[in-house]
Amino acid sequence: MTFEREKISLNLARIKKEGKHFEVAVDPDLAIKYKENPEGMDIRDVLKSEEVFYDAKKGELASEHELKQVFGTDDPLKVAEEIIRNGEIQLTAEYRAEMREKKRKQIIQIIHRNGVDPRTHLPHPAARIENAMEEAKVRIDEHKRAEDQVQDVLKKLRAVLPIKFEMKEIALHIPASYAGKTYGLVSSFGKLLKEEWQNDGSWVGVVEIPGGLEGEFFDKLNAITHGEMESKIVKTK
Repeated sequence: MTFEREKISLNLARIKKEGKHFEVAVDPDLAIKYKENPEGMDIRDVLKSEEVFYDAKKGELASEHELKQVFGTDDPLKVAEEIIRNGEIQLTAEYRAEMREKKRKQIIQIIHRNGVDPRTHLPHPAARIENAMEEAKVRIDEHKRAEDQVQDVLKKLRAVLPIKFEMKEIALHIPASYAGKTYGLVSSFGKLLKEEWQNDGSWVGVVEIPGGLEGEFFDKLNAITHGEMESKIVKTK
């Protein structure tokens, strides 16, 4: 296969051994997964072509003789396994941009879920967080997990947006006619700290939820109970 004729951008896995570069064309998502943990994966699914190149973009195939000499085998699949596991994965600019956008959206959702305005203790809309990130010129690292970037993003956001992460403990008393319908909803929003079923079939409990979800939490509860429940915020931290 000669990739040069196809005029496409390639995501590559590359390694340098004995002074020469060897590379294979890969599916970027699968290559990253394979590098982290190849168990249960088929190397054929990771490769765009079952060939090893000196230069994939120019279509320069590595010779079987040299593969045998350098890697101890001329089996391109075994060589590809070593290149992906021990080499570096080179991603196209387009794919890196896609990864950054995906991480950016994940970070916005994490901050929206957990963050509130410390003056009002109300959540910031996702659009407001997104605009603040642009104003603060936040840069996203496509190679780092979204969760690992949140604190750095928050530091930059605080220059243009009052925000802090907050957890709320909410006490609830839900009538028997709605208790069964709402139990799964309540537990899905956070951590149940206390709960007890009453003799009349009603349910009382305390749930801890991220501060940014308070509005959505009560909207969904009220939609089911039609407002026929009791609630109280017992702690904010």
